[in-house]
Amino acid sequence: MTTDIKKIILVNGVMQKIHVVSNDDSLPVLLFLHGGPGVVNRHGVMTEHKDLLDTFTIATWDQRGTGGSYSGVSTDTLTIGQLVADAEAVVEYLCEQFNKEKIFIIGGSWGSLLGTRLAYAHPEHIAAYVGFGQFVNGEKNEAISYQYTLDAAKAAGDEDAVSKLEKVGPPVKGQYKGGFDGMMVQRNLMMKYGGYSKSEKERSYMDAIIKPMILSGEYSISDFAGVALGYKKVLKAMWAEIGCEDLTKYTKFEVPFLVFDGRLDMNTPAQLVEDWFTQIEAPYKELIWFDQSGHNPMNDEPERFKKLLREKLSQFSA
Repeated sequence: MTTDIKKIILVNGVMQKIHVVSNDDSLPVLLFLHGGPGVVNRHGVMTEHKDLLDTFTIATWDQRGTGGSYSGVSTDTLTIGQLVADAEAVVEYLCEQFNKEKIFIIGGSWGSLLGTRLAYAHPEHIAAYVGFGQFVNGEKNEAISYQYTLDAAKAAGDEDAVSKLEKVGPPVKGQYKGGFDGMMVQRNLMMKYGGYSKSEKERSYMDAIIKPMILSGEYSISDFAGVALGYKKVLKAMWAEIGCEDLTKYTKFEVPFLVFDGRLDMNTPAQLVEDWFTQIEAPYKELIWFDQSGHNPMNDEPERFKKLLREKLSQFSA
């Protein structure tokens, strides 16, 4: 039986949008946890990665405060704990709707922080976790990413970029001078110098994120309004907490734990992943490196990523 459900559901008091597609409802469910926080990814999943329908029922979800889940969200509810509780509720909803005991979750960037915390706290309905652009430690993350960008700008003789970065200054506990605006200065320049992806089309926020959203046909006008208004609201509300987050205190998991990470990632720097991963205890764990990838190996090396995703998750019951 085929399924294509795009609807708003009640999640912990807030109406939140999901899109679930399946060519066969008996296939395991794979829930994508988007990044940001506040940067939705339904468009990429449902266009570039729809070939995964040969193996999975694909589920996407706009997290509270952004996209189709923008309305009715109080800023004080935009916390890591609340988003984990929302993710747990969405997992339970999908299990009930598709008659599953467990589903797979996959999270990129902020979604990897969310997925890690979810897998740690609520393993009951999770068949396995997959992370990419894996978050480890907010303070170290930003310090390394900032220094990379500054060094790259200096090596290129880009005096304008160096001036902007020095004005923003090194982050303190993951926070940039100027808050959201300071962080975006660093992120845009980090992308310019290949810290997000070595692909030229992924070297600007507009080309990597905004244009694909617009061209996908995935979002309604109200969804776009939620994206435009929500991503800044969510990031500003949550960034201080994320900057202090340290996942190295989470090492014992009751679910299979896999990380598919790009060696070239300087957005959530890959160098932080390996030491933490060696400490992890799980029924099954595996760290797979993508040597030609940055922050999103699913886009940088899509065929290898999806081939391995199918192969690795086929080991587990969902």
